[in-house]
Amino acid sequence: MLVNSKEILQKAKNGNYGVVAPDFIDLDSARTFVQVAEKLNTPILLSFAEAHKHVITLEEAAVIGKMVAKQVNVPIALHLDHGTNINYLKDAIKLGFSSVMIDASMYDLTENIRITKEIVALAHANNVTVEAEIGHVGGNEENPSAAQAEDSIYTTVEEAREFVKHTNIDSLAVSIGTAHGVYKNNKNPVLNFERLHELAAAITIPLVLHGSSGTGEENLKRCVNEGISKVNIFTDFLVSAMKEIKENPAKDYLELKKSANLGMEKMLTYYINLLSK
Repeated sequence: MLVNSKEILQKAKNGNYGVVAPDFIDLDSARTFVQVAEKLNTPILLSFAEAHKHVITLEEAAVIGKMVAKQVNVPIALHLDHGTNINYLKDAIKLGFSSVMIDASMYDLTENIRITKEIVALAHANNVTVEAEIGHVGGNEENPSAAQAEDSIYTTVEEAREFVKHTNIDSLAVSIGTAHGVYKNNKNPVLNFERLHELAAAITIPLVLHGSSGTGEENLKRCVNEGISKVNIFTDFLVSAMKEIKENPAKDYLELKKSANLGMEKMLTYYINLLSK
């Protein structure tokens, strides 16, 4: 069932649990994710990142996402993750994405607000929800081996409050010490829970955590308990898929795909049971 993210995330915020947002890169991963959601009777934000436009086109992602979402009975929001190009975001809305993230966090606050307001106006006119980001989550989505938590810039409460007030966004991605990709030496990051507490107290809309892969079970459970409503996952699905492939050597390509899908299924099941139950 294709929906936007408004009700999904508000229920998560009210119920003090986390909704998992897995990034898909093809039909297999998208179908696997919605089938797990259906099996566990829980909503997800099925996400496609602008950074992966070299893997499949936005048009292909829209067709795949809408098709698989409509094949299940649980709420599925088709979400554009980390949209940085204004025209790309506008195309996503036109193509039927029900939720988009405008990431203008690389600009100063004034420019971030200006760009975000432009996307919010178009999105809300089409019943599409909008996520935006203040601060900066470090690392590299295109190269998961290059994560650097040190590159992250914490979200400040003052800027977050001002940003939400002027943009009318539906959810806010905050930076508290996570990074995209695999953490150096596979060590869990040290998160600023004091800052999360302050942000959760100051901001009324749902908060989002990016760079959640490898953050650690205790960290993620605490994040959800203390104010995070949406948890983005990507790298861990790649890691789990490769683990399953290595443990079960494939005789042909079809068996390889089956192993990869099973690895992603196991990982999403783990995260949903950890955060959404």
